[in-house]
Amino acid sequence: MCRATLTAAGDGSPVVAIAGAWVRAAERPEADAVSAGVCAAPARRVGFDDSALTQWDSTLLAFLLRLQAACRRADLEVDFSGLRQGLQTLLRLATAVPERDPQRQEPDASTPVHQLGRLTISRGRQLAATVSFVGECAQALARACRGRAQFRGVDVLQVLYACGPEALGIVTLISFLVGLILAFVGAIQLRVLGAQIYVADMVGIGMVRELAAVMTGVVMAGRSGAAFAAQIGTMQANDEVDALRTMGINPVEFLVLPRLLALTLMMPLLCLYADVMGLLGGGVVGVGMLDLDLVRYWQQTRAAVKLNHLAVGVTMGTVFGVLVALAGCQCGMQCGRSSLEVGRATTRAVVTGIVWIVVATAIMTVICHVLGV
Repeated sequence: MCRATLTAAGDGSPVVAIAGAWVRAAERPEADAVSAGVCAAPARRVGFDDSALTQWDSTLLAFLLRLQAACRRADLEVDFSGLRQGLQTLLRLATAVPERDPQRQEPDASTPVHQLGRLTISRGRQLAATVSFVGECAQALARACRGRAQFRGVDVLQVLYACGPEALGIVTLISFLVGLILAFVGAIQLRVLGAQIYVADMVGIGMVRELAAVMTGVVMAGRSGAAFAAQIGTMQANDEVDALRTMGINPVEFLVLPRLLALTLMMPLLCLYADVMGLLGGGVVGVGMLDLDLVRYWQQTRAAVKLNHLAVGVTMGTVFGVLVALAGCQCGMQCGRSSLEVGRATTRAVVTGIVWIVVATAIMTVICHVLGV
């Protein structure tokens, strides 16, 4: 049996005396009835006394909270100092966070101003994270140049093989078809003017200068960049990256640097190979569709393609290799702790790598035009 009786203190203020066993199975007095008696008292302060309390659980805490809310609505001061210390601690914890007012109108977060603000903050944080990650990679590369970086040479060789020989098939197919399509589109227009021979110029300069590097970069972003993000993201989800930090190993040096070096070294070679395959694709159209002599087509290509074109293409390929590796590794290092986040990091790595390639192509094309290269 549990009771809550209303008594009076020496100064006439009401005191709620808690007695008996306040447990879930016992019958409890109604908080509204007790609060009505308290609010009817002339004094504006109410106290509590639990000296006769024998047993209690959360039901007593709920009763006291309801009584406190009723007293506050009546502008009564509530004094819990007469309760035992355990009850006072639980009451403080229960009221530490104020109850949310349902009548309060929260700011409308769907307005264009709020959306623009959230987007700006999000993009600013992403930019700061990217700059920080690039700085860490630069520091790791500087340590590698001094021979102090913590990575294994066998990891570089494994990534070199994965980014090089294993990627030749897809690079061959894409480059050959791009050269063939470029020659076919140009042949339709040049045939009207009787200038079929200039297909060799268009295919040679287009493939060697930009298209081979761009298509190879896109292929590697979807292949190697996604693989880097998935590998490092899985390690991040399995706490393996944290384990490396615990052992005193820098994860940027151990995981990112081998992939960055391998893809940067392999991309120029893949670009040269893509140049050859693209020229072969253009030659198939030029010789087979336009009835051009193979020797003449080759001579026209040699005359059109200059060394500066080749240098620009190889430089672009090298830059694209750095960008794809950075995008894949950054998305992997920033991955969450679940398999869903690994998939999102992989998708983000591919999209980021392709966007960086397109932006870098535009910037380098403008620079080459200004320099007259």
